[in-house]
Amino acid sequence: MALTGHHPEGVPARMSLAGLSARVKSWRTGMDDRSLARRAAGTAFLIRIVSAALAYLTQIALARWMGSFEFGIYVYVWTWVMVLGGAVDLGLASSAQRFIPNYAGNGATAQLRGFLSGSRWLAFGIAVVLSLIGLVAVRLLAPWLDDYTIVPLTIACLILPMYGILHVQDGIARSYNWVNLALVPPYLIRQMLLLALLGGAYLLGYQTDATTGIAAAAISIWITALGQMVFLNRKLAAAIGKGSKVYEVGRWVAISLPMFMVDGLYLLLMYVDVLMLKHFRSPEEIAVYYAAAKTLALVAFVYFAVVAASSHKFAEYFAAGDRPRLAAFLADSIRWTFWPSLAATIVILACGWPLLRLFGEQYVQGYSLMFVLAIGFLARAAIGPGERFLNMLGEQKICAAIVAAAFAVNLGVGLLLIPAFGGMGAAISTSAAFIVESLLIFVAAKTRLGYHLFVFGGAKTP
Repeated sequence: MALTGHHPEGVPARMSLAGLSARVKSWRTGMDDRSLARRAAGTAFLIRIVSAALAYLTQIALARWMGSFEFGIYVYVWTWVMVLGGAVDLGLASSAQRFIPNYAGNGATAQLRGFLSGSRWLAFGIAVVLSLIGLVAVRLLAPWLDDYTIVPLTIACLILPMYGILHVQDGIARSYNWVNLALVPPYLIRQMLLLALLGGAYLLGYQTDATTGIAAAAISIWITALGQMVFLNRKLAAAIGKGSKVYEVGRWVAISLPMFMVDGLYLLLMYVDVLMLKHFRSPEEIAVYYAAAKTLALVAFVYFAVVAASSHKFAEYFAAGDRPRLAAFLADSIRWTFWPSLAATIVILACGWPLLRLFGEQYVQGYSLMFVLAIGFLARAAIGPGERFLNMLGEQKICAAIVAAAFAVNLGVGLLLIPAFGGMGAAISTSAAFIVESLLIFVAAKTRLGYHLFVFGGAKTP
């Protein structure tokens, strides 16, 4: 067929190519909100793809260097770091995407400077207190803990202060559409540092057990957080300059606490399966389940990429009273989440067996778990960033109740099934919890806000 042949609708092919070129150029250079959001989502998506691959390779390396027993211990301890570390900021990482657009939009520069500085100090202080409590708790509970977990848990407590800072800085950078600064340090640089540190220990002949792994993780997080802080401070100084600061701590806490509840419950929802497995099963079984879950969790990079680009825009459009633009942007974000997630799920399930073999021969027994977990992941993807949408529109309390209900499902079904079925019981409980969460978010958005949060039907303007 000649290049000058006609499009089925009668449009010349060369004109179609020119139109496509124009659209690509608009996507790359456009300064309207939709173009900025698409670029941010695209950048976040690419970073998450690379980070997901890097994280996956890191987990494979750790599993092979440590062996399944030590890797299972590492997974258990690191799960506690993610649960506690994700909550020590008191919800300030999420509320940053509400406060910063609101302060900036209202010209409240002093309050903005106060939040940018004070939110990080507040998160650091809370994390230090929690670290001290954790150290005391490990010491007091030592007689009831497995001996091989005491030292890793102790080191894990030292990670929390910088984990909290890293979390808040992520929220601040996202609010300014500095996606690279938000995502590259925690998702790329930290992973590379961890891999380099533990790989160096392995090559030098040091013991690569769970204690070494957690120590390497602690060093990588401290270095990453401090480096990100330097670059973030420079960009903030250029963006808003120096001047007076107003600290509305009471307001920050009042608005952030419901988000803190949501974030904390969400983290428990995500990781309670591993914590329950540790209670009922061996470290080796934890390692197999974790490998299967992390392999399928490569799908989740789509969701997080869209969240990184969309959360603050929900708050911005809602504050401006622009309901049509909010509905259109919401519909876009749901499509951006579901269809790539569906495609990624199909590919990962097709390749699941050889992917699990990369961890070691014993890990392929987790292949069947991936199909069960996939149901829950796709249920969440079908409503897009629904949880963030509710939060950004002031529905923190109902969102907290929804996540609490999902957590209760995960915990209840897990306690019922894990003792008898191990990893399969954990997979069923997690998938059931995601389905319940998605259904409740859909109902809440429809009844309380009038928005249709589902990939089919569109997010109509109420």
